[in-house]
This record gives sequence, structure tokens and C-alpha cells, in this order.
Amino acid sequence: MKKSIVSMITIIALALPLFAFASTWTIDPDHSNVGFKVRHLMVSNVKGTFDKESGTVEINDKDITKSKVEVTIDTNSVNTNVSKRDEHLRSADFFDVAKYPTMTFISRKVVTDGKDRLKVTGDLTLHGVTKEVVLNVEGPSKESKDPWGAIRKGVTATTKINRKDFGLVWNKALETGGVAVGEEITITLEIEMIKK
Repeated sequence: MKKSIVSMITIIALALPLFAFASTWTIDPDHSNVGFKVRHLMVSNVKGTFDKESGTVEINDKDITKSKVEVTIDTNSVNTNVSKRDEHLRSADFFDVAKYPTMTFISRKVVTDGKDRLKVTGDLTLHGVTKEVVLNVEGPSKESKDPWGAIRKGVTATTKINRKDFGLVWNKALETGGVAVGEEITITLEIEMIKK
């Protein structure tokens, strides 16, 4: 009996250092930004944001490749600073927010890509379709304590997707050739996190 108790204590003692290297962070929506860019009328780019996002990041400081990310974005919060366009983006022609109120990203793999750079592969679910995407990540930054005592880190992540892959197929042909809305979407996430 004593031997089994000693063995159990030993196993727990050996496992504790592994947990000590992992920390959980929550996304601070007040200091984060999810932006996108798409070609308009074949002549310029239109930019927008999603103004509501949440999520958690588990950072393994001993082995960063064992870290995990989960992000949820409110599609109804799309904002291009043009109300009529935003209403169209919320409609069934695009995000169909009544049916698909959120999009999510759940990481599956993290690999290093040079100094302070990562490639995070995961599942992006948008408009009811799930596809694998790769985020090119700068960071995470060093820890910083804010004036109120909270510990913070930040990352910047970018990726490109084809909106048609997610069933966002609405478009209009132009008399001069081409289409009204480009297919490739550039996504940029500026994320600030608070340590739990």
C-alpha cells in the first residue's frame, strides 16, 4: 500500500513541471482586431473588420509547438464603414449571419518558422464549411504587465483564403470584364492576450 502511494506521489511530482510550462491566455477584444481585404471592381481593395471576437490560447513555453489556439468571431460584427455594404455582407449572399452567426478557428498543428515566427495550421469554419488554413504568426511577444497588474502578450497572424471554398460565391460580372468582388481574401489578426 505504501509503495503504491509513493509511486503515485512520484508520478504526480514528475508531471507537475510539465504543467508548469503551459499557460492559458484569453483574447482581449478591446485591444484586438480581425481585419480583411478584398479586391473591388478589379481596381482597388476594400478593407473591413469583425468587431467582436473571443478565444483562448494555451502557450507551452517549453515547447511552443505544443501550444493551442481557439478563436470565435461574430460574423454579425462585420464592419466596412458603409452600412449598406455591411447589410449586404450579413445577408444570405455572403455570410448569412442569421444561419451562421460565427466563424471559428481551431489549431491542429504549430511549427516554428524562424525567429519569433510560427506557422499555425488549423480548421477554419465559415459559412458552415470547414477547411484547413495556415496562419503565418509573428510572436508571441514577451510578457508585459499593464498598469493594473494584468500580464499581456501579443501576436500578429495573416492568411489568405478563397471565399468560394467556403460557399461565398455571390458576384456580378462587369461590362469591362472581370467581376465586382475578388475571390481571394487576405485576413490579418492583431491579437492581444491576457494571462489567466
